[in-house]
Amino acid sequence: MGYLEEQLTTLHAYLPDLTRRPDFDAFWRETRHKADCVPLRPTREVHAFPGNAADVYDISFRGFDETPIHGWYLVPKGLRAEDRVPCLIHYHGFTGHRGFPAEFLQWVSLGVSVLSVDCREQGGMTGNEAAFSSGYATNVACKGILDKNEYYFRAVYMDCVKAIDLALAQPETDSTRIIIEGGSQGGALGMAVCSLDARPWLAMVDVPSNSHLAKRVANGNGSFSSVTDYLKMWPQHLERALDTLSYFDTMNLADRIRCPVFASVALRDTVCPADCYFASYNRIHAEKEIRVYPFNGHEGGGPHHNEAKMNWLWQRLGTTRPADG
Repeated sequence: MGYLEEQLTTLHAYLPDLTRRPDFDAFWRETRHKADCVPLRPTREVHAFPGNAADVYDISFRGFDETPIHGWYLVPKGLRAEDRVPCLIHYHGFTGHRGFPAEFLQWVSLGVSVLSVDCREQGGMTGNEAAFSSGYATNVACKGILDKNEYYFRAVYMDCVKAIDLALAQPETDSTRIIIEGGSQGGALGMAVCSLDARPWLAMVDVPSNSHLAKRVANGNGSFSSVTDYLKMWPQHLERALDTLSYFDTMNLADRIRCPVFASVALRDTVCPADCYFASYNRIHAEKEIRVYPFNGHEGGGPHHNEAKMNWLWQRLGTTRPADG
């Protein structure tokens, strides 16, 4: 058995015990109902953008607690009023933002529209109107850690679900072909959204976070080192913090995913370790495929994997590639 085959055998067999609490499903039903009751209040304004590839719009909508969420919406130029195209929704990495329109032209080149949205209280224009009854350490991944109803990612997961509502409210969108895409935190959000919502058609998730969170906290990996730091100060809250995290661990959500998933991990990733993600990936019952990059870190497969994603989506779109030469 070769080096990579040995690693893969171990990873594909990795199934740590789930940490789902008895009220897990009830919690998410209540959370989703609360999110669905918030009016979307979408805005869409033309953004000047050069070239003949895309029309670009500066958009916003109301998130889980009516926090205004900001984003970009790109539409392939030249669509007729009756045309409907797939919409790819992009979720960004931790501390990032909605990005810049030029970053998404590769997807527009495949004939899809793109919606890229901020995560609240990170690097973009979006703030946070949520209230928290306890303090936190280091970063937002620790906010509300003592109460599942206040925890930061409860609102973020629902903001991302409501981004699907926004995509479906656009006149250009083919409602049957919603594509979810993101890396790191964005990969985690993609996993969560596809677990909590039946509308995604396809998902592409890279070096995903938010999986096997007890292990992430124990090892101080990535953004969840903030919870590690918090528990250094307040060790008496260990079980309470882990209880909260269990509701947001994609390991506990993954068996709900219905759409095909194209994933990637890197074996030298110490931010979002590959084995932590396999705790989620191995529980996906839907069609799935994963690329493993043995000598890469949190950058993942880089341009190699980016092209692999484009090819995977291109084939799914049912488009025939022009003959070479």
